Amino acid sequence: MTDKNTQIPGNAQADSPRKKKLLDRHGALERNATLLLVSSFLVVTIGGIVEIAPLFWLENTIEDVEGVRPYSPLEMAGREIYIREGCYVCHSQMIRPMRDEVERYGHYSLAAESKYDHPFLWGSKRTGPDLARVGGRYSDEWHVDHLVDPQSVVPESIMPKYDYLLRKTIDGEHIDELLATNAFVGVPYTDEMIEVAQADFRVQTDPFGDIDGLLERYPGAQVRNFDGQEALTEMDALIAYLQILGTMVDFSTFTADATR
Repeated sequence: MTDKNTQIPGNAQADSPRKKKLLDRHGALERNATLLLVSSFLVVTIGGIVEIAPLFWLENTIEDVEGVRPYSPLEMAGREIYIREGCYVCHSQMIRPMRDEVERYGHYSLAAESKYDHPFLWGSKRTGPDLARVGGRYSDEWHVDHLVDPQSVVPESIMPKYDYLLRKTIDGEHIDELLATNAFVGVPYTDEMIEVAQADFRVQTDPFGDIDGLLERYPGAQVRNFDGQEALTEMDALIAYLQILGTMVDFSTFTADATR
């Protein structure tokens, strides 16, 4: 028997019911699926607002960067092929501002570089290397060999073969509609750009076409036969897209304003 005069240390007599009541409430939350779903939604919403909302008031997050332009029609077609083939699943396009990443891949990614991307292709996994700065790092011939037979240039690669891209011709029949759709969501394609989209699509692989008009509309666009074949193929479009990645901003003249 317990002596009625015995004192329980720490006032446990008062604390015990309180703790039990809290545990009972938590148990009710776990047993009620609807209540758990609503509570989880509220927690995620609050966390999202706290993390995302301040970015709309930070000027260096939404600052404009000289050189960033909309993709040319051929580059845009290549980007669609990149998405279709699921390249973003194994390759990210976002270099974080960490020393090891910058030393390996180049300057960290800027928000402005993907402002015309719908959807963005930052990625969340790196089975292969990051591609944010892959433009100009390898020759067109290397890209062709790598896409046709990845293990021929990177023996340890587990990437599948994309040799069929060399055999799939592409005519850009609906490229003007793709540009118009992007213009609808805010990409600054003009009516002229949309009107001559199919011509620009073809001329980017033809050094004897209206290159001046293409370069006026898309400064820095690379004009050449990307896959070395006579026909315009999906390989041309994909390599044109890969070769422009990370090349629009001249980082030798760019200095991030840390005070903004």
